[in-house]
Amino acid sequence: MTKFEALGLQKSLLDAITDMGFETPSEVQEKAIPILLESETDLVALAQTGTGKTAAFGFPLIQKIDSDSRTTQGLILSPTRELCLQITKEMQAYSKYERNINVVAIYGGASITEQARQIKRGAQIIVATPGRMKDMISRRLVDISKIDYCILDEADEMLNMGFMEDIKDILSGTPNDKSTWLFSATMPKEVSIIAKKFMHSPQEITVGAKNSGASTVQHEYYVVGGRDRYPALKRLADTNPDIFSVIFCRTKRDTQKVAEKLIEDGYNAGALHGDLSQNQRDLVMNSFRKKQIQMLVATDVAARGIDVDDITHVINYQLPDEIETYTHRSGRTGRAGKSGISMVIVTRSEQRKIKAIENKINQKFILKKIPTGMEICEIQLYHLANKIKDTEINEDVDAYLPAINDVLEGIDREELIKKIVSVEFTRFFNYYNKSKDLNSSDSGRDRGEGRDRAEIPTSGAVRYFVNVGERDGYDWMSLKDFIRDTVGLGQEDVFKVDVKESFSFFNTEAEVTQQILDKFTEFKVDGRFVNVEVSKNPGGGGGGNRRRSGGSGFGGGYKGKRSSGGGRRDDDRGSRGRKEGSSESKGRRRDKSESSSPNSGKRRTTKRKGDFF
Repeated sequence: MTKFEALGLQKSLLDAITDMGFETPSEVQEKAIPILLESETDLVALAQTGTGKTAAFGFPLIQKIDSDSRTTQGLILSPTRELCLQITKEMQAYSKYERNINVVAIYGGASITEQARQIKRGAQIIVATPGRMKDMISRRLVDISKIDYCILDEADEMLNMGFMEDIKDILSGTPNDKSTWLFSATMPKEVSIIAKKFMHSPQEITVGAKNSGASTVQHEYYVVGGRDRYPALKRLADTNPDIFSVIFCRTKRDTQKVAEKLIEDGYNAGALHGDLSQNQRDLVMNSFRKKQIQMLVATDVAARGIDVDDITHVINYQLPDEIETYTHRSGRTGRAGKSGISMVIVTRSEQRKIKAIENKINQKFILKKIPTGMEICEIQLYHLANKIKDTEINEDVDAYLPAINDVLEGIDREELIKKIVSVEFTRFFNYYNKSKDLNSSDSGRDRGEGRDRAEIPTSGAVRYFVNVGERDGYDWMSLKDFIRDTVGLGQEDVFKVDVKESFSFFNTEAEVTQQILDKFTEFKVDGRFVNVEVSKNPGGGGGGNRRRSGGSGFGGGYKGKRSSGGGRRDDDRGSRGRKEGSSESKGRRRDKSESSSPNSGKRRTTKRKGDFF
């Protein structure tokens, strides 16, 4: 008997589960499905985004639906169009072996007439956004007076987005004896009000601690000056060549500006906010899912419904006003059992907010330094070397080798390697050479960083380089466990673990440095030497633990083409040449910040306002 079969699911659903490749139910599925199948009950389920909530209510709902009746029996409310469509698609996949079950999506931005026509043909399950649903009820285009089940998905976000009155009006038109299933990441006061008003003695299940963050997410923060937010963002991107991230801003204006600036500076970026047309939003999200956009700058409302499991980083360019919103932001990464990193860029005056978030999510933040220019050069150099090593040879190049050999005649192997590496390395070196330290001088912790690590330190935190990474099967959690178990250290003795594609960094206190170096002398895993060295650059990287596709070998995400999500920049602008050298050398330094980029080509020189430029 499979684990899903043990939950009480019927064969048609088990066949669909097999087709989708699900093997083991998630915790919320394991807890919710038996309760919902065994009895007609109300349920409040608290679980983070990305834990499999759709299947937790979707499987029981499909199993309980009467497919012989064309009456609408189940209503699922979700906060955004994207999430509405995502749930509909998943419900259709779950019910592929069911007879005559029809799932219809109702959302704004599409033809209301066509949606009404689909419902009239018979829709046992409706998935809807609150605004469009209320509109269709008022026009008498849909009848929910006989539904048996009502599901509120992402309930806290719907209420946070101002749908309280719409939800009350919708629920008021449903039968009193229906079953209501409420799924939410957090339990703020507004969700409790809905539960008390419309639910009858609901059972409650909680995955993890109530209102807590996901255990698969590492939380980091960086303290900078107010005018250095944008340069800090670029350094974090350059420190993680394989970044695939969502960057959160508070306002639509900030979102558009940051995205445009990243595009100008050569990063594959796009904007997602409420001023975009639905067609523009669709283009941006499709590009992001295909990883053509690797830095998606978004507002909180627009980011609802992003269902991408491989996001490596969430970057809080600005902290949200509500702590619950931070929980939703960080839930975009570390999904489906994978690990991720949530980064926060703050000023000194905002540091107090970090403690408040820690208390709310029951997790500690790690204070990290914005990498120096030379630390970025070191990381990019290793990344380039490994990319060259792993590149498959294209045999079609043989036809050109005689001519190439003539051009390179007289250059020995060592000089040739230096020249190849220097082609890309020089861009970053020229840009970051003599660049300023962006870290606030009064950040309060980790005072031991900032010294030359060429010699073994005797005190403070020590940064190490190790020649294993993602392609060896490690993320920040598993590498931390490997180092700790191999050396025999305690739970908190290994910290600031940053995993790249084929190498990594980690920290310990200085008193165990010799112990670590001794342990990893001539140390092998599966016949391969694992080498650990003290990094010459303290800090050695700002975080990162996952791979993204694409990239140009040596850079923070430049791939020749740029995709954008702004209304004026939806088209593909094509390749631009990238200039070498810093903005200082070109005489284009603005606002005393890093206003150019090693990835950038020709840029507009329009002066921009705002702390982050």
